[in-house]
Amino acid sequence: MAVAAACGLQFTAARPSIIPARRVLGQAVGRIGSDPNAASWIKLSSASHTSSLQLFQCNFMSSSAKTERMVTKAMSEAGEKQSSSGLSLNLKGKRAFIAGVADDNGYGWAIAKSLAAAGAEILVGTWVPALNIFETSLRRGKFDESRVLPDGSLMEITKVYPLDAVYDNPEDVPEDVKANKRYASSSNWTVKEVAESVKEDFGSIDVLVHSLANGPEVTKPLLETSRKGYLAAISASSYSYVSLLKHFLPIMKPGGSSISLTYIASEKIIPGYGGGMSSAKAALESDTRVLAFEAGRKHKVRVNTISAGPLRSRAAKAIGFIDMMIDYSLANAPLQKELSADEVGNTAAFLASPLASAITGAVIYVDNGLNAMGVGVDSPIFKDLDIPKANA
Repeated sequence: MAVAAACGLQFTAARPSIIPARRVLGQAVGRIGSDPNAASWIKLSSASHTSSLQLFQCNFMSSSAKTERMVTKAMSEAGEKQSSSGLSLNLKGKRAFIAGVADDNGYGWAIAKSLAAAGAEILVGTWVPALNIFETSLRRGKFDESRVLPDGSLMEITKVYPLDAVYDNPEDVPEDVKANKRYASSSNWTVKEVAESVKEDFGSIDVLVHSLANGPEVTKPLLETSRKGYLAAISASSYSYVSLLKHFLPIMKPGGSSISLTYIASEKIIPGYGGGMSSAKAALESDTRVLAFEAGRKHKVRVNTISAGPLRSRAAKAIGFIDMMIDYSLANAPLQKELSADEVGNTAAFLASPLASAITGAVIYVDNGLNAMGVGVDSPIFKDLDIPKANA
């Protein structure tokens, strides 16, 4: 994970040169004492660099007491603004709800960590059947190593909510699910109920993350997928995002951000990624654009999705060929390295921050550039071509 300062993640930026400012100040020294716009000059210099203000102070010892007080105040304000170098990604005071966190090795967990590292308060929604195991593991410290943030502290999850995003409200839940022992010990876990619970507990959120998907027939080719399996994939992996945003938007603050996770199978053929899951991801990306328009106009909330490369998560292993996809990416992507979950998490933190205030309705690829490739360069067909390779 990227290095973080105490106040959050940091993007390193070049420090502006102070030489031009000194030249300007030197030329202005002779006339600024009598210049009626002196206050404007001093204010302007405070935005350049503290040392420029110190030069001001040295050359204006004979100026009026009023000007000296203004210089001192400007220096103080500049010092406060420059408490940390670089461009700060600071989510302190923000609250995020991440739907779909059930262990410590998926993208949902990585996103939660990056948001926490940037200072956000973390709430999570966990699939009801996995809730007991997840909470027990948290309580017993099994995730402590994975909770370590860049500053050495542990990520704190303020509250874990039971959630099954397939059901919008209690009336939608079939009787057999209600009677299932895995659901019996939990309550208020439909999308509407969870949103109401978060509102009651915290009042509002700033960030909503959708990190869940399910395709019961994902290993079947599309031609062998049943209607029930296809619709189940769409319901759990695509419409669940529409439902989450619909119910959480009323408690999201203007300027907030909503993020989901998609996959390149939405637009390219990935044999083995079946059961309607490719269709579900295509729908998710289309919905992202429409939701960006509607949520932006009505609530001033941004909506984006991250197209993440393959990761060895527990969920991905259910597909059955995740190792093969990782090997393929290593051989063919422009960046020949294995993708880290933290890289996706950091991208989500950026999208949730004011630094991405003009980005909405976008599919952001975080896959080492694999999406840009038109062919697999590891094919024997290209054996005689001079294909660029990583330096040894």
